[in-house]
Amino acid sequence: MDLAYVCEWERWPKSTHCPSVPLACAWSCRNLIAFTTDLRNDDQDLTRMIHILDTEHPWDVHSINSGHSEAITCLEWDQSGSRLLSADADGQIKCWSMVDHLANSWESRVGSLVEGDPIVALSWLHNGVKLALHVEKSGASSFSEKFSRVKFSPSLTLFGGKPMEGWIAVTVSGLVTVSLLKPSGQVLTSTESLCRLRGRVALADIAFTGGGNIVVATADGSSALPVQFYKVCVSVVSEKCRIDTEILPSLFMRCTTDPHRKDRFPAITHLKFLARDMSEQVLLCASSQTSSLVECWSLRKEGLPVNNIFQQIAPVGDKQPMILKWRILSATNDLDRVSAVALPKLPISLTNTDLKVASDTQFYPGLGLALAFHDGSVHIVHRLSLQTMAVFYSSATARSVDEPAIKRSRATSPAVHFKAMQLSWTSLALVGIDNHGKLSMLRISPSMGHALELGLALRHLLFLLEYCMVTGYDWWDILLHVQPGMVQSLVERLHEEYTRQKAALQQVLSTRILAMKASLCRLSPCTVTRVCDYHTKLFLVAISSTLKSLLCPHFLNTPDKSPGDRLAEICSKITDVDIDKVMINLKTEEFVLDMNTLQALQQLLQWVGDFVLYLLASLPNQGAPLRPGHSFLRDGTSLGMLRELMVVIRIWGLLKPSCLPVYTATSDSQDSMSLLFRLLTKLWICCREEGPASEPDEALVDECCLLPSQLLVPTLDWLPVSDGLVSRLQPKQPVRLQFGKAPVLPGSTPTMQLDGLARIPGQPKIDHLRRLHLGAYPTEECKACARCGCVTMLKSPNKTAVKQWEQRWTKNCLCGGLWRRMPLSYS
Repeated sequence: MDLAYVCEWERWPKSTHCPSVPLACAWSCRNLIAFTTDLRNDDQDLTRMIHILDTEHPWDVHSINSGHSEAITCLEWDQSGSRLLSADADGQIKCWSMVDHLANSWESRVGSLVEGDPIVALSWLHNGVKLALHVEKSGASSFSEKFSRVKFSPSLTLFGGKPMEGWIAVTVSGLVTVSLLKPSGQVLTSTESLCRLRGRVALADIAFTGGGNIVVATADGSSALPVQFYKVCVSVVSEKCRIDTEILPSLFMRCTTDPHRKDRFPAITHLKFLARDMSEQVLLCASSQTSSLVECWSLRKEGLPVNNIFQQIAPVGDKQPMILKWRILSATNDLDRVSAVALPKLPISLTNTDLKVASDTQFYPGLGLALAFHDGSVHIVHRLSLQTMAVFYSSATARSVDEPAIKRSRATSPAVHFKAMQLSWTSLALVGIDNHGKLSMLRISPSMGHALELGLALRHLLFLLEYCMVTGYDWWDILLHVQPGMVQSLVERLHEEYTRQKAALQQVLSTRILAMKASLCRLSPCTVTRVCDYHTKLFLVAISSTLKSLLCPHFLNTPDKSPGDRLAEICSKITDVDIDKVMINLKTEEFVLDMNTLQALQQLLQWVGDFVLYLLASLPNQGAPLRPGHSFLRDGTSLGMLRELMVVIRIWGLLKPSCLPVYTATSDSQDSMSLLFRLLTKLWICCREEGPASEPDEALVDECCLLPSQLLVPTLDWLPVSDGLVSRLQPKQPVRLQFGKAPVLPGSTPTMQLDGLARIPGQPKIDHLRRLHLGAYPTEECKACARCGCVTMLKSPNKTAVKQWEQRWTKNCLCGGLWRRMPLSYS
């Protein structure tokens, strides 16, 4: 492990952020981190704050005055990473959601209350979606072999089997409260006692079973008393929420039954299920003032011994009675006092990787959990055997660089230690909030500090990239480990794995893999121009699908194929270079649109025309060093898409000439659209999939050489400017940042090479999605992508804007990244 960056609060004269007690932290699958602080002013008044930040821009923190009157005890993200629950020591629970789908704008509209009863555990109800990762099959060709859907029932379903949304919480007094979110927006809340004899609950955790039930584990904080387990069933009866509870087998920690350790660890300080959907395994930590001990337990079905007398009179064929019993899997020796625990979220199937894991997966990140200690160190231990896999020391004491981390002696009790920790969703990064309120981001190597061949390390990263591609999770934490020399191999192997999948799955994942390739290529100076091509292809695919969706069949009883499908089929069959001869084979009545809609599309149509002109003008230079657009010259699919769009534009131009792309020609009689279509068709024939690939002939190259003397070739805005961190982070060189203050970071090599392809700060801005010029100092509110930096206006300035295009970018950017609101003065 090594430190990637540190972010801390600026000291203010009249108020200061101090760590809340207890300190809560949560990490979403979209790589948003939420944590709490208390804002203290001169009068010593406390304001309970929730801070939400994106890991790529940690300084751009969004701070919320939570409105909680008491300390916030729990934070919990939903499985989509778009909503956040917060609970406090007064029994209040709030549900936070994004305003206008902006990652730095949040509001709370719904919640629940168990008045005066502090919340000790909180979770969203399970939606029934569970994916298992099979590490031992990481070399398989099909994604369905590597990642399998596990049969898992939702906690509660609506009519038709749709999972019902809501949350469950456990209070100090032993109550369980469930709130259900109805589709109408109403909240159904019900509260029930976990058992008839209620007692104090100091620690609790919540997990889910495959049958749709909920398991709650509780402890009163004393290791001399048992850890209790309860099964909770939630149902809706007569429009009311009903809760049924049942007592499950309990356990005593092993250390309390050992005569030599009986009184050494009087308090249970941590109680966690190993995963939300793994109710059969639990982690317990007992502590004294100076030391701790960790135990891992598993719930198993065991045969109940039956007396021989009863065995003889039992009917033939009767099965042996079974009981549930907790068995200890492993326990640690005496450790320093544990201050925080972070569990992995990666759902690795443990079928063949139990305690005897294979040699190539025993150091796999998803198999480890993190323990933070009061001496400032962090240990990654195997989640079942509890053997140490990696160690991080926050102390600055001098150590030999060559000394293995696992053999280094611990530092002498520094004051700074993590009070809360969370692992990322791929377990390749860990965030910790220390007792001074400072946020630290740690990289966790896929090899866990052990020597691995480059091929095996690449296989680990590739496997996790595929997992993110299938699930839709953000892959920022994987990029932390990609070195420039790995980029080419990763992109090629990712493409190979993608092409092995079924055609239907390829279509579903087509845009996500382009975004993934673009983010990888940003990390290497050798692949910078390919970022432009991937970003442009994403934009081209979006324009093509949107324009085709606007086409309407002339009659309702149309055949199976849509107008867009027929357009693609006819354009692929007819190889004529004359655009008008291709056009007459189409049913032009299917292309009739409202005049206002056609005019609103002009900027997008202009981009298509400019891009075709740029590509053809750059054909004579294809043998030169790589430049943006190079990959399109041999991409028959993309060229065919551009050819279809040129035909559509030609037809729409007959309906409304003002929507046509505008070209600056040297001759007034020049038919620019016909010229470009003719050259584009010749280039497409050379590389289309249906025919044999061939090099463009000299006549075509000569004609393309003459293009700049016939038409003015436009300058394209290839890339938005991204001010993110991941391309600037260097191994073993942590970056120090400050909340609320944008850093001045030295540009990385890839970023410097992008200067000729993106607008320099201070130049006039452009709306990358609407292709509108905003000026050097935009007056309209804008939002920017947290990943690629794409900028667009929050609201469309055009009242007749095309809804299909506008709504496409409401939630996510072109690359799938989240939006964040930009200040009016952004540069």
